[in-house]
Amino acid sequence: MVNQTGQPILIMKLLPKFFFLIFLTVTFSCTTKQQIDTVKNVAEFEEMLQKVQPGDSIVLANGTWMDSELLFEANGTAEKPITLTVEEKGKVIFEGASNLRIAGDHLIVKGLVFKNGYTPTNSVISFRKNRDVMANNCRLTECVIDNFNNPERQVQDYWVTIYGKNNRIDHNHISGKKNLGVTMIVGLDTKESRANNHIIDHNYFGPRPTYGNNGGETLRIGTSHHALENSNTLVASNYFDRCNGEHEIISNKACQNTFKYNTFYECTGTLTLRHGNETLVDGNVFIGNGKPSTGGVRVINETQTVINNYHVGLTGYRFRGAFVMMNGVPHSPPNRYVPVINSKVNNNTFVNCENIQLCAGSDAERSQPPANSEISENVFYNENKKDIFTIYDDISGITFKDNILGKNSETSIKRGFVNADIQLVKNEQGFLIPTSDKIKTKVTISPNIATKENTGIAWYSKADKSVALNSGKTIKVEAGINTLYAIVKKSEAGDIIELEEGGTYLLTKVVKINHPLTFITTGKEKATILFERMVAFEIQNGGSLSLENITFDGVKSPDYAGNSVISTSKNSMIDNYKLFIDKCEFKNLIVNHSFDVLRVSKGTFADTISIQNSTFKKISGSIAALDKETDDIGAYNVEYFLMKNNTITELQGAALRLYRGGKDESTFGPFLEIDHNVFDNVGFGKKNKYKAVISLYGVQEIDIKNNIFKNSKAISMHLVVGEPIVNVRNNALINSEKLKVTGDQKYLVENQWNMATKFSDDTSYILPTNSPLKGKATDGSDLGVLSN
Repeated sequence: MVNQTGQPILIMKLLPKFFFLIFLTVTFSCTTKQQIDTVKNVAEFEEMLQKVQPGDSIVLANGTWMDSELLFEANGTAEKPITLTVEEKGKVIFEGASNLRIAGDHLIVKGLVFKNGYTPTNSVISFRKNRDVMANNCRLTECVIDNFNNPERQVQDYWVTIYGKNNRIDHNHISGKKNLGVTMIVGLDTKESRANNHIIDHNYFGPRPTYGNNGGETLRIGTSHHALENSNTLVASNYFDRCNGEHEIISNKACQNTFKYNTFYECTGTLTLRHGNETLVDGNVFIGNGKPSTGGVRVINETQTVINNYHVGLTGYRFRGAFVMMNGVPHSPPNRYVPVINSKVNNNTFVNCENIQLCAGSDAERSQPPANSEISENVFYNENKKDIFTIYDDISGITFKDNILGKNSETSIKRGFVNADIQLVKNEQGFLIPTSDKIKTKVTISPNIATKENTGIAWYSKADKSVALNSGKTIKVEAGINTLYAIVKKSEAGDIIELEEGGTYLLTKVVKINHPLTFITTGKEKATILFERMVAFEIQNGGSLSLENITFDGVKSPDYAGNSVISTSKNSMIDNYKLFIDKCEFKNLIVNHSFDVLRVSKGTFADTISIQNSTFKKISGSIAALDKETDDIGAYNVEYFLMKNNTITELQGAALRLYRGGKDESTFGPFLEIDHNVFDNVGFGKKNKYKAVISLYGVQEIDIKNNIFKNSKAISMHLVVGEPIVNVRNNALINSEKLKVTGDQKYLVENQWNMATKFSDDTSYILPTNSPLKGKATDGSDLGVLSN
């Protein structure tokens, strides 16, 4: 976007330094080294380090550096830095328990790759030896950290920790962090690291999957303990690619930082000005492509400037809106919610973004609306939604002026908006640019904007390495004893295992799923799977599972309490998994109590669990037991859970147990949809401690609609934290208990009918033509299951 006058002096100071460092980069590359030596192990490296001189290079030999911890401590000069580099780019790999500490002055680290392991300390790469010895005037460039994760999901570490002053971190490839901990931090815990003037530029931050708890940020500057300290860090021209760890992609927690020319691609969260004042957010691009929960900028605190940013296709709401301005706490301590004061939001562009949130988070504590702030000269264009503004409190402290809306858009804000006939024109960079005679300042995207191509490293691939379900070869497997077990041992990621129509498969061993696999019966008559162990399928780290058109019969299962058809590994799983069940039958899971269809373990997380078009009959436990994260810190077991068009009969436990405890606001899951199901005689087992047909605790988005509950216990919901979106609509209760809700959050119940009805077929649960429940669904169809 076009720069505006009146920017904070900070950016004018930092940008010359930014381009000066680029000049120094060229100078360094042209400097003739006094000494170049190749070292083959840590001992040789440490020996060489004792005699290295300014201008020298230490070259690491090609190969795997297993369990190697390096301390690069030396002192070069501005004219003659000391360089730690590699024999050949991409051929020096640090694996196992490895890390790097940088300490001293004028050092350059270039070309290291960390993968297939994890740090034994709290950092993979750290810009200090200890709290007393920092790195200053140093550079980390063309390095890779790729899936270098602790195998324990909830063990915290960081990948890059930046301390000292005047350091540059540029053109690195940092991708795939999955365990607890921020990917990159700027630390301010000692005075030697404050007012640091670091530059973080042209890095590729690759995909970070949803963590399902607090502690999944990609970049954090400062902490709540040092919120009023100046960091003076410039974050420029970085590419954030599907960084989805939590709703703060970037967490700014210090003063006088600048975020400029960065691109956020399909990131489910926001650039959050969480603590600290005098932040500049200028000329960044946020691309949502209509993906759920994608957001822009969230503003808290004083004297914040958000200008010239471009947003397109963002769907996030609440704290993940395309733009969010929060309410604050009166007289707030720096580490809570400082009210928005003297802040400016100017000349930003929003194209087909769904939610602008003003005074968000308003409650009894966050009761102070923004003051002395301005929202001006912004363009808001949406082709489908008339009013994208949600206002939660008094906006009289915000001045609105010269903002442009599309010709069919509207807002309840009375002043400062005009409608315009806006046309979208694709520019040479591929962005849809709003154009109109009423737009005073032409919308442009800076040539310095980050792209996937101009960030990271040319010699290290950014290609997606994940393998999707149903993407491999089809393998036919004969019916018999352990034939499924044997074929899985030979299978590869993405393969489709085709069962014989009407065949019977007996498992005497647990089938362990450690890569994405699909099991399917072709033809009308389902294959049947019997199993003699407590579990038929165990999803392990790296595994995902799709089941289609199969019968699971518990008649041969052992007489133990706590069996399940599917389980996750009992060990922590660093990889998120997916589970899809379609057109399957589950029956006779009653050999002992608490026999579940799906049971998960603590420290495991599903991106998606989808159960559709299936039948469940005679089960002593639950369909899905997703209640193992009980530390009450905001953690949970699944992001998206869908049940649609299923029949559930004679099930003793709660059909679904879904739990998210605590009041942390860093995540906005789980998301739940239960649609067009029939629950008949569900929830009356003596071991059902939840006393419910469905038990929900702390779930953040709930949509329960078009279901029939016959002779069943109640839906039980406990609603806490985060203003959950709860809709219970168009459900029929036939001799069933009414909805039970506790907690302090709002919810919507519409059309909860209590009426008797019969079915034309008690097996398929199809409604007769004269049923009062026909045509009552939210989509105009019948309640309950729909014929396939």
